[in-house]
Amino acid sequence: MSLDIDQIALHQLIKRDENNLELVLRDSLLPANATVEAMVEELHRVYSAKSKAYGLFNADSELAEALRNCRKGEDDFLAFSRAATGRLRDELAKYPFAEGGVVLFVHYRYLAVEYLLVAVLNSQSSMRVNEELDISSTHYLDINHADIVARIDLTEWETNPESTRYLTFLRGRVGRKVADFFMDFLGAGVGLDAKAQNRGLLQAVDDYCSESNLDKNERQNYRQQVYSYCNEQLQSGEEIALEDLSKELPPLGEKSFQAFTQEQGYELEEHFPADRGTLRQLTKFAGSGGGLTLNFDAMLLGERVFWDPATDTLTIKGTPPNLRDQLQRRTGGGS
Repeated sequence: MSLDIDQIALHQLIKRDENNLELVLRDSLLPANATVEAMVEELHRVYSAKSKAYGLFNADSELAEALRNCRKGEDDFLAFSRAATGRLRDELAKYPFAEGGVVLFVHYRYLAVEYLLVAVLNSQSSMRVNEELDISSTHYLDINHADIVARIDLTEWETNPESTRYLTFLRGRVGRKVADFFMDFLGAGVGLDAKAQNRGLLQAVDDYCSESNLDKNERQNYRQQVYSYCNEQLQSGEEIALEDLSKELPPLGEKSFQAFTQEQGYELEEHFPADRGTLRQLTKFAGSGGGLTLNFDAMLLGERVFWDPATDTLTIKGTPPNLRDQLQRRTGGGS
């Protein structure tokens, strides 16, 4: 992995009691030794693999102003990180769920792009066996489950200030309020809506097929081609390129897919991130609620799965063997 650490700072927030979030600040930067490099590489890998939201700094963002001063050399990285951790503590203290954690600021380069990654990591306890074969407790940073993380593409931010996607962040598994306090700390708002772009793409595909009067099988084959391209981009960590996608697809009628989207005004970006959950709708139907979860291939609709919109009823012909076995055992038992 061609990842080069420029500077890294680590501080800590400790919750002493219900009303006290203690600030513990380092007096020096962390040395970029082999252990630190391995940690940053793991954090970069885990973060890159997760689904992210996109944002941009607000005009009055204190963090953005402090970062500009740091980039100009008016403030050093350690001082920037110490002041930012203090602001983070102030934001966290507003919420009853605040638990503290290790606060990490990493300025690094990856594939010729400069990044600043900010994360709040939790510590977990575990057991270890030492050289004398004794068991003792140890603590480790829970990087795999980190959900309070943001990353600023410094290269994009400084070369394209009108961008709506230079800042990415995780929405957090414990609720919307986590994202709220972190966005307040960053002084940022939501930027590019990747899910909306993917939904727009799906709508454009369906409308393009409808205009060309394709039958059911032809439509599904076309959706499968779109999915194959988008999934390849997703797996390789690349974005969907509308022009490249259009070249992969056979034109339906006189207009290419890209020309159709531009003519119809779908407002799709030339490049946008693939969203795994949205793209699945190209090949599957899925949903859950009220104690029921359903997931089936789109090709089965009208063949083995039938929907009556008047009564909102699904009829399934031919249940999966493992489900059928459970049903037979339960009904045979008289329950």
